[in-house]
Amino acid sequence: MPRPCKRRRVCGRPVYTCFGPLGQGRSLGGTSVSMTLDEYECIRLMDLEGLTQEQCAAQMEVARTTVQSIYQSARKKLALCLAKGLELRIGGGNYVFCREREKCCRRHCQGMPENSAGKGEEKMKIGVTYENGEIFQHFGHTEQFKIYQVEDGKVVSSEVVDTNGSGHGALAGFLQEHQVDALICGGIGGGAQNALAAAGIRLYAGCSGKADEAVDAFLKNELEYHTDATCDHHGEHHHDGSCGDHGCGGHSCGDH
Repeated sequence: MPRPCKRRRVCGRPVYTCFGPLGQGRSLGGTSVSMTLDEYECIRLMDLEGLTQEQCAAQMEVARTTVQSIYQSARKKLALCLAKGLELRIGGGNYVFCREREKCCRRHCQGMPENSAGKGEEKMKIGVTYENGEIFQHFGHTEQFKIYQVEDGKVVSSEVVDTNGSGHGALAGFLQEHQVDALICGGIGGGAQNALAAAGIRLYAGCSGKADEAVDAFLKNELEYHTDATCDHHGEHHHDGSCGDHGCGGHSCGDH
């Protein structure tokens, strides 16, 4: 069995996660290039902050050779977008958000809006796809969310809310209306992931088990999750972003 890849520490998401040729509705090649958050972080640290490979490796908590590989991959993607007029989308990857913002990458870390909850955040709301106390495994078909109000790193209240028939893409708007900052779920489609990102909701997918325990683990920075737990419907015709009853590709729903 291959050794699991160590998660790379990143300070947060970029302000914008999608870029494309100006004045064109679609990229010239009809496709987009995907850059992971850890690749973006490597570019930010080295090309914007001016860190060396060694300093970047220490910041991201990986080996220097790993940083070198990430950096080369990220630069090639940027060059491809510029040369071919392709759309660039940033998201996913094997990463964990930094919690120690005051000790992180100097001045810029404190200004990032997408860091995980910790001492530096007084209040936030966490939503969990919910069914009978468990994390419901299919985001697009969830009928309830359990929403937790967190203050100073502790849950102060929670409530179970019905989606009232909302499904697929509408669920991101439903969570936004309830002022949810972060979502914990099982499997989730790519379209729904994009909708959540556009709504500014942080995603912690591929989770399973008790909802209360998952939130507790999240607040302790111990939650195991996947950012690419994308559902695969095996050829069935579903709306993009739904998560039906056919399992999840890449990782099984709830797979750690």
